[in-house]
Amino acid sequence: MSAHISNVRPKPDKVLVDIVDYVTKYKINSRQAYETARYCLIDTLGCGFEALEYPACTKLLGPIVPGTVVPNGAKVPGTQFQLDPIQAAFNIGAMIRWLDFNDTWLAAEWGHPSDNLGGILATADWLSRNALAAGKKPLTVNDVLTAMIKAHEIQGCIALENSFNKVGLDHVVLVKVASTAVVAQMMGLTRDEIINAVSLAWVDGQSLRTYRHAPNTGSRKSWAAGDATSRAVRLALIAKTGEMGYPSVLSAKTWGFYDVLFKGNAFKFQRPYGSYVMENVLFKISFPAEFHSQTAVECAMDIHAALKKAGRKPEDIKKITIRTHEACIRIIDKKGPLNNPADRDHCIQYMVAVPILFGRLTAEDYEDAVAKDPRIDKLRDKIVCVEDKQFTKDYHDPAKRSIANALAVEFTDGKKLGEFVCEYPIGHKRRRKEGMPVLVEKFKTNLARRFPTKQQAAILDLCLDPKKLAATPVNEFVDLFVI
Repeated sequence: MSAHISNVRPKPDKVLVDIVDYVTKYKINSRQAYETARYCLIDTLGCGFEALEYPACTKLLGPIVPGTVVPNGAKVPGTQFQLDPIQAAFNIGAMIRWLDFNDTWLAAEWGHPSDNLGGILATADWLSRNALAAGKKPLTVNDVLTAMIKAHEIQGCIALENSFNKVGLDHVVLVKVASTAVVAQMMGLTRDEIINAVSLAWVDGQSLRTYRHAPNTGSRKSWAAGDATSRAVRLALIAKTGEMGYPSVLSAKTWGFYDVLFKGNAFKFQRPYGSYVMENVLFKISFPAEFHSQTAVECAMDIHAALKKAGRKPEDIKKITIRTHEACIRIIDKKGPLNNPADRDHCIQYMVAVPILFGRLTAEDYEDAVAKDPRIDKLRDKIVCVEDKQFTKDYHDPAKRSIANALAVEFTDGKKLGEFVCEYPIGHKRRRKEGMPVLVEKFKTNLARRFPTKQQAAILDLCLDPKKLAATPVNEFVDLFVI
């Protein structure tokens, strides 16, 4: 007979405690983190406004029951929806992730920490409108920025040493955990209640990566984070009722997360929680492309220009070799037919072929109207990836965090164009001075997609004034984005 399992309820796992102590006690003192968070806020919202041009996204938005309007509910920027905070979090989260254009974090696990803004902004707006209705003070945008920094940190620090993709789980589990912790704190839950809420996030069944990989790549990858951040709001509200949690949700033998879903391995941590992730986060500034390809796309744009200068045509190319890092090969090195936009924006060959041919890479270039051009697949078939061990090493080096790609072009006549190398994309911390003005221009372009000129100017004036923005009540900030 097997030994009896003790029914003595254990203390909460240290991972839970560390997360909750961070969100409840840690004070963010980094000016760099707040400055980056401000840029992150406007860029993330801008990505959502561009997504509103795509019916595949907008068909998922709005209330669950058509026509429902929630008094004092959270408003969805760029729309006329006013919803409960759970559904608003889904709406905002789906918008900002739809085109794969918001920020990125690369480590043992990948992800997009600004996905958490769905839950953060919806919760902050809902809390603020209800506070005002009760004669109390609303939250400010500074509270939103603080929550963003902490959500980035939780998601990113767990991702540094722990690969969920290697066990087949999607990175949105970290969105759900991080969002749960910060929105529970915003809602005023007690320390024990927040621990319960975070345990509920871990105890959920977690998303498989099926929808990110051949042969099943599909559009769920564009709303999975919205689903995760909205689930976080739901779990925080459940915990607020006093609903119990599960203290050894990670470490329990047989039934815990480690044994069931992580091959028996406990999480490893490289560093304590602070503000490191926001300070080092990667922005997608120039191209809506999976981040491991960003430097390759920059090189492809240079190749397009070099071909013109040399009087060559893409048809003259015999082979393009991409020296790259291991993560790129594992995620986006893809041959064969590409079935939909979600398939195409996770194929490095496609993301290189388009700019070489046309001198651009936009969200529309993943749609069927462009993809049917036979020249794309012809060039795609000539592109091969090989791992460069040094690129892989530098990718994981905390002091570098490079995302290097090198493209070498060979022509049918035996001549070569040479190799184009880019280690750090324009959205990297090492290129902030160059990148942030371009990010602001990206935001201006996205505002113009949705708002009249006067409204654009009011939004931009506020967003580019750090002190004024930080002090603005969240409800007033969100109202600026109502159409």
